[in-house]
Amino acid sequence: NINYNGKNITVGSLFLTTQDTTYISQTIIDGNQSGSVVIFESGEDSTAVLSGFTITNGSSYYGGGINCKNSSSPTLFNLIIQQNIVTAVEFAGGGGIYCNESSPNLTDVKITNNSAIGEFANGGGIYCEESFPSLFNVLIVGNTAMNNGGGIYCDESSPSLEKVTIDTNNANGNGGGIFCYESSPTLNDVIIRENVATEVEFILDIIVHLI
Repeated sequence: NINYNGKNITVGSLFLTTQDTTYISQTIIDGNQSGSVVIFESGEDSTAVLSGFTITNGSSYYGGGINCKNSSSPTLFNLIIQQNIVTAVEFAGGGGIYCNESSPNLTDVKITNNSAIGEFANGGGIYCEESFPSLFNVLIVGNTAMNNGGGIYCDESSPSLEKVTIDTNNANGNGGGIFCYESSPTLNDVIIRENVATEVEFILDIIVHLI
């Protein structure tokens, strides 16, 4: 497990120097079910980079795969984030990624088969609270939330999604694809399909920017 501890450094696999995409699936950071696999919690900026890995087997209350909070804004690209879980006894979530007061930049990322488990668990793929994440060419597939937001859960957040596919995610509550509470997402060239329950659920004061 990795905690950047405020260091604006690049952590990458051989993909970073060779551009050989096979290294992404071959180079695995295994969280061993002992907390978030990667943590950004000390105000890291966009020069804190994580690239070329599979992030898996994390288990936490917040952000099984990646936990990003406290005004951090790391750059995450060419990653597979899969089979991570959050187990929540209260309102929490982010099986794949948890964002709280943060602005991570995701490019060429696959977020798949992550889970938010518990009666009040939200955001099987991504959980956003008071955050401004940017997603470009991201695939969010096959994630599950016991409560709301199988693919993405937004609470007072303004995510930007471009060339994003949100497919076959599941929520026991609402918003199998996206659940938004008092949020203002921007969607540009986004595919939302075959999610359960509802594809998209908007609650209170929502402004959706469709480009």
